[in-house]
Amino acid sequence: MRISRARTRTRARTATGLAVCALALGTLPAWAAPSEAAAPMAPTAPSHTVAAPETAARHVPLQGAVNVRDVGGYRTYDGERVREGRVFRADGLSKLTDADLGTVAGLGLKKVIDFRVPAEVRYDGVDRLPAGLSPTSRPITDNGLFTQLLTAIGSRDPVKQEEMLGDGKAAAFMRDVYRTFVTDAANRAQFAATLRDIAASRSPLLYHCTSGKDRTGWTTYLLLRLVGVPERTAAGDYLASNTYRAAYDAKVREALKQGGLMQNPDLIIPLQEVRPDYLDTALAEATQRYGGFQDYLTKGLGLDARTILKLRDRMVG
Repeated sequence: MRISRARTRTRARTATGLAVCALALGTLPAWAAPSEAAAPMAPTAPSHTVAAPETAARHVPLQGAVNVRDVGGYRTYDGERVREGRVFRADGLSKLTDADLGTVAGLGLKKVIDFRVPAEVRYDGVDRLPAGLSPTSRPITDNGLFTQLLTAIGSRDPVKQEEMLGDGKAAAFMRDVYRTFVTDAANRAQFAATLRDIAASRSPLLYHCTSGKDRTGWTTYLLLRLVGVPERTAAGDYLASNTYRAAYDAKVREALKQGGLMQNPDLIIPLQEVRPDYLDTALAEATQRYGGFQDYLTKGLGLDARTILKLRDRMVG
């Protein structure tokens, strides 16, 4: 009897851990995934979405990832166009199917950069990539997001979850995450290294995190602004993650509710979404610390004029 009870407790802890990790990593736990989870999801437009024009044309449809996009195609201030097929942004790549691997191989990638921290890789798995391609680990801190979620959701306590995530606390936490994109020296170094890689490489490159929306979204915003894409368009690309993640994130919330982990899974919506005020928080921090966005790029990230010119030469034409 004691052994049976111990096994029951172990299974319960395992289920809790899987669901918590699913939320933190933007993935559904296997036991909660609906039968059609592996099918490609058509983009839907939820609230808080302001997709950039022609975003759908840049989407790379895969079965094991929902937020993979070509960064190219946008018009710059001077009427030129960002080249397609040079740089791709993505969410987690650990669940790619065999068919997905064929699609990814067709992109001609020579480098894949993984922004996930070790805890994310440990729970979600290493990237599944075409033969001959290995990821470059370049972790950018989640500012304790994983631990925050583990504590709140793992408690199964609706009162505690409301105390930790409700009344604007989840959104405030996300704003803190975005501040670290500017304030944390290690984070700045990782963003800068990625932009330098793009400037130096003549082969297609992809970077990703878990949901492909925050660390990946900020990197893409920086890149587009650096090569002359208008701020409004760059912000639209950033916000388009809400379009591509909407259906999948809704299934995650439903799985948490059906699994008995959260009575009110809507508490996590601010953690799942990108929002204009998150982006504005990072930009305001850049202005406060460096005097403006351009000074953040040159002083904060250490990008010199030659690197910026190389980025534009590689990306625009």
